[in-house]
Amino acid sequence: MPDSLEISAAEVKRKLDAGDDFSFVDVREPEEFAIARIEGARLIPMRSVPAALAELDDDRPVIVFCHHGVRSLNVANWLREHGIEQAWSMAGGIDLWSLQIDSGVPRY
Repeated sequence: MPDSLEISAAEVKRKLDAGDDFSFVDVREPEEFAIARIEGARLIPMRSVPAALAELDDDRPVIVFCHHGVRSLNVANWLREHGIEQAWSMAGGIDLWSLQIDSGVPRY
C-alpha cells in the first residue's frame, strides 16, 4: 500500500476480491449505515474509534471509510498516531465506491 493516508476504492476492491486480511471499518453514523453499506465492512462510528482501538490493534492493516473521505482521513491519521502504522482512508468514501465500484450501493 502507499505511504500516504489514502487508498483508492479500486485498490480496496482488489484487496477484498483477493481475500486480503485487513480490518474494513465504516466510521459513519448508524443512520448512514442504515442507508448504504459495503459488504464486509464493520461499523465503528468515528466517535467510538478510541474505545475500539484495542480491537483494531491486532497487527492487521486497517482501512476506514466514511461518506466522502473526510472523517475517515482524520480517523486514519489518528490511528497512525496511536500506533496502527498500517491505517488508510478510502479516498472518496462510500460515495465514490458507489460511483466507481458498486452502483447498487445507494448514494445519499
